[in-house]
Amino acid sequence: MTEATVQALNGLRDFSMIKWYIIPLLLIVFYIYAKEIKLARSNGNWNAVLAGLTLFGVDFFNETWNGWVMHLTQRSAFWTTPGDTALRVMVGWNIEIIFMFLIGGIVYYHTLSESTTEKILGMPEKWFWAIGYSVFAVFIECILNMGGHLVWEYPFWNRSFQGIWLIFFFGYFHFYCATILVISLKSMRNKIITVLTIYAVPTVMNILAFGFFGWNY
Repeated sequence: MTEATVQALNGLRDFSMIKWYIIPLLLIVFYIYAKEIKLARSNGNWNAVLAGLTLFGVDFFNETWNGWVMHLTQRSAFWTTPGDTALRVMVGWNIEIIFMFLIGGIVYYHTLSESTTEKILGMPEKWFWAIGYSVFAVFIECILNMGGHLVWEYPFWNRSFQGIWLIFFFGYFHFYCATILVISLKSMRNKIITVLTIYAVPTVMNILAFGFFGWNY
């Protein structure tokens, strides 16, 4: 195993690492969702809440398959987060990242206008902002990687031209594709089924990994 993997496994899901600052951060996340749920109950538009849950659900899936890569290779996940954190949940996932993705979808939704035909630079705005936020996220990842907070092991997943495109498409852009899909569906029933399916896949994967195979990632 790489040094970063060993460091990430050290203190994994260790509650003695918890720091006090996550309490107000958690409250901020609760406040945002409480406000969105209250608004949705009054106007019947649940898309902001669903966007938040969808983006986080896809991240949950990403972090799960990343953990599977770590275990199956016994070397490294595609990305690891060995640095200081208030709680490391998986080798590439910490509580700070979780909070970020819980509200990321809501931020994306509120970036969109009320119009369904709005375009920016000739592109439907939902796709413009999906690309824009994905590019910005890759930029932030590169900074974190340069600072040693986010470690990339494999030559095809790095700051090279090829690696940047892979991170763009498989690290972020499909998060927004899933979000666009959910908020574009017509019936609430189909939206809920889609979100539940997104969560079901990584949930089953983790149950198998932790409960049946005894893996640790």
